[in-house]
Amino acid sequence: MSTYGTTTLTRRDLCLALTVPPPADRDGPMFAEPWQAQAFAMTLWLHEQGYFSWAEWAEMLAGEIAAAQRRGDPDDGSTYYDHWLAALERIVAAKGLAAAAELAAHNDAWAAAHAATPHGQPVRLPTADD
Repeated sequence: MSTYGTTTLTRRDLCLALTVPPPADRDGPMFAEPWQAQAFAMTLWLHEQGYFSWAEWAEMLAGEIAAAQRRGDPDDGSTYYDHWLAALERIVAAKGLAAAAELAAHNDAWAAAHAATPHGQPVRLPTADD
């Protein structure tokens, strides 16, 4: 991905961010779904690479949670990583690491792939060979 011709984040970088093992405690994994661990890992990796400060991240996440509460979010912890992902998408777009339209198109592609996938089968995005 680039901003004005300067590479800011490569696909390899994103792939490396997804290889971070998910946190666990003595009771097991700390995430209900694999995507939650991936969003968490990507956030940490982007912060460690200097794309944003932890204060910037905390402000973005707090803003997402507050907006969700104003919309009537149950605030019972079940939607925490939904807010985390929304904040991640916003900060990535705000920092110019990916365009908001690109993120929206990718989300739409995943939603379409999910809708077209039979129950119990892995969801995969179509490739150029499909």
